[in-house]
Amino acid sequence: MNHYGESLEDYLEAILVLSRQLPVVRSVDIASYLGYSKPSVSHAVKLMVEQELIVLDRSKYIQLTELGREVAEGTYQRHVFFSTMLENIGVPKEIAQEDACRIEHVISQETFDAIKAFYEKNEAR
Repeated sequence: MNHYGESLEDYLEAILVLSRQLPVVRSVDIASYLGYSKPSVSHAVKLMVEQELIVLDRSKYIQLTELGREVAEGTYQRHVFFSTMLENIGVPKEIAQEDACRIEHVISQETFDAIKAFYEKNEAR
């Protein structure tokens, strides 16, 4: 998986989560969800369209492209795994969420796969 940077990965993950909660996703929804300004979101939307990670329809509703969905789901999977793992070892939920958000962006796919396999193998014991 290509690395699109923490910021764009956060946007894509937010779009994925919002698309599961709302009938349509708009820039204002992303701004509200992430706590970012509307101009920041507009800039990110432009970048994501240019990189073919999202498409905007006539009503300016945002949809992930196949590539965007792949990146978003990978980021989201890492986030869920690390936040759950950290909570399971005693890290308070809020800290686990914050740390998972940082970890999910910097770790290679190979390392993630190895940690996940190791954790799941040892958790089964």
